Order: sequence, then structure tokens, then C-alpha cells
Amino acid sequence: MDPSFPDVPLKLYGAGTDSGTFDYFTDAINGEEGASRSDFSATEDDNVTVQGVAGDEGALGYFGFSYFEENQDTLKALEVDGGGGCVAPGIETAQDGSYAPLSRPLFMYVKLSSLEDDPAVAEFARFALENEQAIAEEARFVPMSQEQVDEQLQKLDDALA
Repeated sequence: MDPSFPDVPLKLYGAGTDSGTFDYFTDAINGEEGASRSDFSATEDDNVTVQGVAGDEGALGYFGFSYFEENQDTLKALEVDGGGGCVAPGIETAQDGSYAPLSRPLFMYVKLSSLEDDPAVAEFARFALENEQAIAEEARFVPMSQEQVDEQLQKLDDALA
């Protein structure tokens, strides 16, 4: 035990079981989707988790990065070490994967035959990619890097060719 840590009970907070964050976290951290201890305060509202962590000494929780960004004056983020030294959460470390496994990608899948059969599907996919920065910001997600957007646009063009 580290004597510099406070001698207080650990209070745990996290995503509710209906959340994609819960599914990802349990799979990435525990090795099995849905495998979790049950002695934590689970909620679908990340603001409740933020309030619990900020308000309880000895609390630990997990939630989306945007909630940390909005509350960084009252919260401390966990750095992770994937073997190359500790890495703090941030837009760049989420984009480049160095904050793995605590950052997760989100995907939009488009059926190839739908791209071929319906021009509106291709237009929508292109619109989503070309406006990804604004969409991600509005949705409070970490945006893709420009290199990642360009790569996905090229994949879309290749699929349409």
C-alpha cells in the first residue's frame, strides 16, 4: 500500500449496463463485455458520475472525455501506461490511440449495395465525413484527425468507383 494515499473507502461510479460505454469498458478493461463488479453506482447520466466522483473523497469513476473536459477543475484524470510511459487523456491521445484502451472509436457502417443503389446514401456518408469536426463537436465526441477524415473519404471514393 502507498502511505501517501488517503485511508478512505473507495467509492466507485460508472456507466449503467445499458450504455455502450459500459460494454466497451468491461470488454477493454475486464476482458469480457458486461463482466463487472456490482458494488458501484451505475447510471446512464454521466453528470451523476461526475458529481459523485467530485463530491466523494476516495471516489473513482469512468465516463466520456467531454465530461472530464467540462469538469477538469474538480476532477483528476487517470493517465494510462500501455508500455511506453504514462499518457494523459486528450484529443490527440484519443485520435492516435495512445490513450488506449481507455479511448474508443465510434463507427458508421454503410452497406456497399446501398452506396451503389441510392445516391442519397453516398451523399449522406460524404456529408458526415466532410462535416465530421462540427458533428463531433456538437455531439461532444473527440473528432477524427484530418488524416483520418481524408483516409475515410478515400475509402468512400474507392467504394463508389
